[in-house]
Amino acid sequence: MPETEVSEVHVPVMPDEILGVIAPLDGSLVVDATLGLGGHSERILSSSNARIIGIDQDEEALTLAGKKLERFGERFTSIHANFSEIIEVVKEPPDRIIADLGVSSLQLDSESRGFSFRFDAPLDMRMDASSGGPTAADLLATLEQDEIANLIYRYGEERHSRRIAKWIVERRDAGTPIRTTSELAELVSRAVPRSKEKIHPATRTFQALRIAVNGELDILKGFIADAIDTLKTDGVLAIITFHSLEDRIVKHAFRRLAGQCVCPPRIPVCACGAAKKVEIITRRPIVPSELEQTENPRSRSAKLRACRKLKQ
Repeated sequence: MPETEVSEVHVPVMPDEILGVIAPLDGSLVVDATLGLGGHSERILSSSNARIIGIDQDEEALTLAGKKLERFGERFTSIHANFSEIIEVVKEPPDRIIADLGVSSLQLDSESRGFSFRFDAPLDMRMDASSGGPTAADLLATLEQDEIANLIYRYGEERHSRRIAKWIVERRDAGTPIRTTSELAELVSRAVPRSKEKIHPATRTFQALRIAVNGELDILKGFIADAIDTLKTDGVLAIITFHSLEDRIVKHAFRRLAGQCVCPPRIPVCACGAAKKVEIITRRPIVPSELEQTENPRSRSAKLRACRKLKQ
């Protein structure tokens, strides 16, 4: 996709709210742990004299963001890595860390990478295509029926997961495994009973497969702990989530890091390791304004949470 097309469709979510929460100071170092197309980094660099280290596992996104941000010269550098590698790749303790966990416009609007059922494409869904890991089609071709059902239920919160998994495996056993986005979207649409929901019937299944392929939830807890360890004292970590599974992980991780036990109430002794390392800045998550939700529908489910690292 040409750079001009990308810049027209890519709109960062809650850019003003991010700036308000992290309040970057002149000369401070900000790590954009999920650089994407650089929308948040561009706003930060334009409004302050901060420096940015941008991390992303998508090489195409890094190239496009680099072109967008090259006018800021040495104030911007980028690293090809997953945000879970923040301790390994960021050598200087930053003052601020931000992470936008949403799928970027580049990925959603790609006609070839399999993130969206709006286009007929191979069912890939890998954010880092160079990783060599299994694609979504590979998972559907190799997992047992119960494994597929559990995956769709756990990561997509899809109550018809067992019926969907049954249909996927029946088609696979008949010699025609699911290989494209259109095939999967059509199968799910037929398998799921009609409802009054506005979202496409395949939305939750596609979300579940994307999360599984990229290990998104498995690495999020570790990233939060590592990000706090990486920050300077008084540094701020701000995270934007886009669905309840991510938000729940961030909320519980922040509470535990703030010294609040998050163990089930019946456990007699705390086993979650709660220790007061941060102060929670956002007692309730910040959500997009009504205007932003109207102008950028992809922002509607977004929630922003932030915390500040305390002196140990």
